[in-house]
Amino acid sequence: MAGVIEPSIEAYAESHTTPPAAHLQHLAEETKAELGALSGMMVGALEGRFLEMMVFASRARRILEIGTFTGYSSLSMAAALPPDGLIVTCEVSERHADIARRHIAASPHADRIELRFGPALESIARLEGPFDLVFIDADKRNYLNYFEAVLPKLTDSGLIMADNTLWSGRVIDQSDQSEDTAAIRQFNERVAADPRVVCVQLTVRDGVTLIRKAG
Repeated sequence: MAGVIEPSIEAYAESHTTPPAAHLQHLAEETKAELGALSGMMVGALEGRFLEMMVFASRARRILEIGTFTGYSSLSMAAALPPDGLIVTCEVSERHADIARRHIAASPHADRIELRFGPALESIARLEGPFDLVFIDADKRNYLNYFEAVLPKLTDSGLIMADNTLWSGRVIDQSDQSEDTAAIRQFNERVAADPRVVCVQLTVRDGVTLIRKAG
């Protein structure tokens, strides 16, 4: 997914960010080789470090990820988990899950990541909370459903991070009335107006919205 920042500025930011570990570089290379254009769904080096920093800063121990893809974001976040930390990550594509499983197993963080295969809403319903951090990066049409499903499972000091909330800038293009764009707009508007939460929308890569419980 393309970002919203001028590409040369984003390249500068990435060049001044600690490079990814070797196992993440290998995963990125295989994702690009195997999935082609779909590899743009991967969070990549800059956002991967951002996610790691958010885990570190929040001191999260239990993380829920909705949308594993090939595992880059899970592995990025796992690097900042304490030894007893856990990421539960949900993926509905068998092809993507297969790549993720292999790379998670070969990483230094295999004992901290549990992949749940199947529709995420079904997986979430079976999970017991609470979670310190939730990362939403899956099908856009279900963003509001994911938000409502995870909010009761979030700790009082927990954080929800929703990816792609600027949707390559299409959220402000009123000529774009596609279903995914409309879903992201609706999510953004509902979250911003929800008295249960406080949020901030960041221009990291394709837009990341940070959400916490109010009060």
